[in-house]
Amino acid sequence: MWRVLLSIVAGLVAWGVIVTLLNFGLRAMLPGYHAAEATLQFTLAMKIGRLTEAAITSVAAGAIVGLIAPSKRWAPWLVGLMILAMFLPVHVSLWNKFPAWYHLAFLAPLAPLVALGGLLGRRRGALNRPLVSAS
Repeated sequence: MWRVLLSIVAGLVAWGVIVTLLNFGLRAMLPGYHAAEATLQFTLAMKIGRLTEAAITSVAAGAIVGLIAPSKRWAPWLVGLMILAMFLPVHVSLWNKFPAWYHLAFLAPLAPLVALGGLLGRRRGALNRPLVSAS
């Protein structure tokens, strides 16, 4: 029980930390990105960068959930749905500022990408488990 709760909290925290770190990379790599954040006037390259950032972050957060609680296949899905629930009102309020494809490309794959990361994390964890018990 505690392990599952820890995995969910770790996945949510990881999503926030990873997306923040990757956003620093976007600021460094894309000229004008930092200024565009204030006005939400992103170029196509910036939008694609933001979507890529969210996808990488979602898979990584799910992998962390899967590593911590590999037996609970539903835990990454729960984290993905929680993240979706947090972003849905934000995207609804910003609907007119971005094209519909952008909102859908961000929101629709959120939970499945976290779940994919959970699968990868479970597989990685299985590879690191000893074949013979130490007891």
